[in-house]
Amino acid sequence: MHYIQVDSVQRWMEDLKLMTDCECMCILQSKPIGIEDDAQNELILSSQYSVWDNLQLLLKRAWIISTELTRIAQKLEKSRWQRVHSMTVRVNCHVRSMINEYNTFTRHSSEEMHKFEKLLIEKCSEFTALTERCIQTEDKQILKSMKTCINETLTTVAHYFGQLIELILAHETRNLVRQIDSSENIYITESATRSLFSLTQEGAHLCRIIAKEGGVVALFKICRQDCFRTIYPQTLRTLASICCVEEGIHQLEKVDGILCLADILTDSTHSEATHAEAAAVIAQITSPHLTFTQHLGSFLENMEEIVTALVKLCQEASSGEVFLLASAALANITFFDTMACEMLLQLNAMKILLAACSERQIVDTPYSRDQVVTILANMSVLDQCASEIIQGNGIQLLMEMLFERSSSGNSAEVAACERVQQKSAVTLARLSRDPEVAHAAIKLSCIPRLIKLCRSPTERNNSDSVLVACLAALRRLAVMSPDRLKDSDFQQLVKPRLVDSFLLCTNMEESFV
Repeated sequence: MHYIQVDSVQRWMEDLKLMTDCECMCILQSKPIGIEDDAQNELILSSQYSVWDNLQLLLKRAWIISTELTRIAQKLEKSRWQRVHSMTVRVNCHVRSMINEYNTFTRHSSEEMHKFEKLLIEKCSEFTALTERCIQTEDKQILKSMKTCINETLTTVAHYFGQLIELILAHETRNLVRQIDSSENIYITESATRSLFSLTQEGAHLCRIIAKEGGVVALFKICRQDCFRTIYPQTLRTLASICCVEEGIHQLEKVDGILCLADILTDSTHSEATHAEAAAVIAQITSPHLTFTQHLGSFLENMEEIVTALVKLCQEASSGEVFLLASAALANITFFDTMACEMLLQLNAMKILLAACSERQIVDTPYSRDQVVTILANMSVLDQCASEIIQGNGIQLLMEMLFERSSSGNSAEVAACERVQQKSAVTLARLSRDPEVAHAAIKLSCIPRLIKLCRSPTERNNSDSVLVACLAALRRLAVMSPDRLKDSDFQQLVKPRLVDSFLLCTNMEESFV
């Protein structure tokens, strides 16, 4: 009677505890019964990752084929026919596998892609047949005549292969850009942006393809929508990577990207990470190593706002990475336009940068010190900088930078240390036209250190650029205080022509010191 009177649903719930396996309960707890938005997002994201995984496999396969084709050309030059044939067979297999793998994960291939797939397979088969004939004969005249034919076939295979890879990468890039451009779902957009960023890491050629397929336009579209604020850092990092090529910077100009970056940098509601990545884009597009940035006319219109925001970012940076990105952007801008130095002087940037250098957790690497001393070197052409650098204890800092050494021995870090030594010597040379600066440098024993750098190749890591800068600084200081130098130092490092002193020091052995 008790069971009859109990509500049926309640009784079912009680019985369910005994009837259901624990494993099933665990699985049910982690899976929604209906296909809701989150579940759909997970499915979309997993398919996105599989697309990127497949693209990575494609790129690896393409790299293998490209390497094999190069090696075939080398073996062919040496007439090693057996090796040429075996490698040709291997390339044939790789090509067919690559095409099959790609066709299994791609949805829509163009007619042009199918055309090149067919041409490539046919040419690879012809290539294999040709090399097989070569290993079946020992007649040198026949082999000599066939070598030209094989070379031509190899060139054609490489051409068809290159064209096919170009079409595939353009097709997949176009799909990713289309997703970024059309999606209103933040998870889909973030995933597509990450995949696009991964593609940029494969080299400049892929960055050109992304720019050509509208990647820059689509990414700036994200940066203009508040609903995507949380993925601004990732989006800006991708933009910085694309803008290492001329096509990327041209696209940035077309969509008024400089104004968008200025708006982001000056908007205090954005996170520090967003500001830092925007600074990274500025650093990239103003890099003095790029020869195609001078057309950035809109940059000059927004330069004051950008410089002001970057100085503030340097002052408020919570980590060494943020400071590095902001200071790198400022350093590049000082090369980009001379007005920037005057702006920095008005913004009290010298004091801010010198203060940051005393905080080891902020200016924590030779790379950061390289950016700071670059700014100081470029600002030192202004007469007003002398008093600023003395007040900020800048001469002491420049002296310390003359001792910059790599702790890891890493080649990039060693190069950064050389730049720090060189630029600190350049800054001292420029500032020492002011007697007050020169006397302060002499008082801090800059002259003995400069002599040491000139005479000891290991102290300057055998760098000629450091040597020239140190000789110039030493000569400037020697004018103010010649009695601080030994006669031998004066006769060898100061009195001769600069080129003669340079040649003497470059040929100097360590035992001479």
